[in-house]
Amino acid sequence: MNLTLFDLDGTLLPTDSDHAFGEFLVRIGWADGGEFKRRNDEFYAQYLEGRLDIEAYVHFCTAPWRDRDPAEIAAAQARFVDEYARPSLHPAAVDLVRRHLDAGDMVAVVTATNDFVTRPIASLFGVETLIATELERDGRGRATGAIRGVPSFRDGKITRVRQWLADAGRTLGDFERSTFYSDSTNDLPLLELVSHPVATNPGDGLRAVALQRGWPILDLFA
Repeated sequence: MNLTLFDLDGTLLPTDSDHAFGEFLVRIGWADGGEFKRRNDEFYAQYLEGRLDIEAYVHFCTAPWRDRDPAEIAAAQARFVDEYARPSLHPAAVDLVRRHLDAGDMVAVVTATNDFVTRPIASLFGVETLIATELERDGRGRATGAIRGVPSFRDGKITRVRQWLADAGRTLGDFERSTFYSDSTNDLPLLELVSHPVATNPGDGLRAVALQRGWPILDLFA
């Protein structure tokens, strides 16, 4: 069995689901179209520049919905999936994931975006294992605005993947081939750890690294 890991935003999706969910909250009237949109754009720019404070971002991006009625939250989540996630699926990305699943690989989506936004999206790709930034929940199951455990971001992706493998009684060294598909320099720690890193729809920074190191470059959405 081989191990195959996929980043989500920019890798399997042509855009960023975290940022898009913020825009969706503005569109449905749950967030302010001025200040919230400005800060959402600022956080996204910080992510692209590799300097995101993920704790601050999670507190910010969950604020418009975390105190709402659970049924209302679930309805908004389903609407986001139908209006954003499904239309964003690209046949080439779906086929790539399906090939690894059909080959019997151990597959996971490993994303910095929180589990509330990304769990239904991973399911659309047919992937059962999601390693995402997990939202802390209170005794009633409501998001608190904090992160539970280690965020799945930068070096944290390595920690979370190792935890997942350990829970399954495995280590990275058990696999003859380990592959990670990602578009971002934020994911260099995990890309450097696996045996087969693939720069997928890479930004300029990761494309330069991949060319320098001889890594494969895959442009799914070209």
